Amino acid sequence: MLEANFDGLVGPTHNYAGLSEGNVASQSNAQAVSRPRLAALQGLWKMERVMALGLPQGFLPPHERPACWALRAEGFTGTDAQVIAAAARDRPTALARACSASAMWTANAATVAPAADTADGRTRLVVANLRAMPHRRMEPPQTLRILRAVFGDERGFEALPALPSDGPLGDEGAANHTRLVDARRRGLHLFVHGARADGQGPRPARHPARQTLEASREVAARLRLPPDRCLFIQQDPAVIDEGVFHNDVIAVGSEGTLLFHEQAFVGGTDAIEAIHRWVGEGFSPVCVRREELSVQEAVSTYLFNSQLVHLPGGGLFLVCPEEVRRSDRARAVVDRVLADASNPIHGVMYLDVRESMRNGGGPACLRLRVPLDAEAMARVHPGFMLDAPRAAWLRGWIERHYPEELRPADLADPRLHRRSLDALDELTRWIGVERLYPFQGAPEPW
Repeated sequence: MLEANFDGLVGPTHNYAGLSEGNVASQSNAQAVSRPRLAALQGLWKMERVMALGLPQGFLPPHERPACWALRAEGFTGTDAQVIAAAARDRPTALARACSASAMWTANAATVAPAADTADGRTRLVVANLRAMPHRRMEPPQTLRILRAVFGDERGFEALPALPSDGPLGDEGAANHTRLVDARRRGLHLFVHGARADGQGPRPARHPARQTLEASREVAARLRLPPDRCLFIQQDPAVIDEGVFHNDVIAVGSEGTLLFHEQAFVGGTDAIEAIHRWVGEGFSPVCVRREELSVQEAVSTYLFNSQLVHLPGGGLFLVCPEEVRRSDRARAVVDRVLADASNPIHGVMYLDVRESMRNGGGPACLRLRVPLDAEAMARVHPGFMLDAPRAAWLRGWIERHYPEELRPADLADPRLHRRSLDALDELTRWIGVERLYPFQGAPEPW
């Protein structure tokens, strides 16, 4: 089975509005000038480099932004230009939410279980409800449309709607889920939550715990995973208060390997021992001690938000943000891990995704992992898969349509809206899908 990566294409309205509470990078860069064209090109370059490792690489299109339909739901009326102008004048925060390009971080798009793990032998995806943040809560309907376009063959796939967002079930998708394998190559699913919805147990004091235990359990049930293949553990609330808003900011795993900070989980070594007993032989825990790297340094460098990919020829490879290479302490951790022959991580690549990093998302945030066998791979819509010629077309498309810079005031320019819709129209025609967005007449996907 190969692990396909589906990266989010950064959208034309990529901007720094500082909307994400608990995300240190997002809030510290609020109101800065963004570079949508560079952000999209950096993301595309990352896709090409990962594809060069021999892994299947796909992409998910940007969402429709500005989301005039969302502004109308908040009471604004008139033409699109009038709606945008009124929001800019009366409620600029609402306009900033409607322009957010946060769907680029497809680790939050859904939680995935491959066909080999599910009860009916179909690859299943449960869209995340992202209820913790208003600017992300609007994403699930469009995410479901896109995933059903990519994985539309119902013989091999089922893409399911998000959990209800008006209750206690807070779900942030694959950012809090890791698939490991045991010695018999069985898939094992590690779900990490920030708190319990019933109020019991420890919880962060300053920042929201976005993933609840109850949501993780419900997602596992909807994925139709055997209960003995699922383990539910809690992220340490103290690290959430230090800016670790998702588990993929403090731990990353693949195959039988888990790279984690020693402060990642409630229970510390007891939690790791529980994972070890569950995975069994072949489990390779790689612990980073606080003396090597503090939680604050883990957040600023996003070491744990690196992609840990399983190469087709065997072994694991780290795809790290450039910030790790520039940090003496974070780079020393990587060097130490690579020098240790007792774990299967034997290579590293450093990539510049700074435009994403400044908004709080590293390499792992930008991709959704979908393990696929050859039969399932053949059923994926080919328009969403990347190769060298298609990457070249996307590069030209980005350079034609994306603004070089965006300032906060530019979000009110109706020409940005028209430019974004024209870009998405051209993209969907090239992909070979129709009516993917509300402005194209796409129906509600529920």
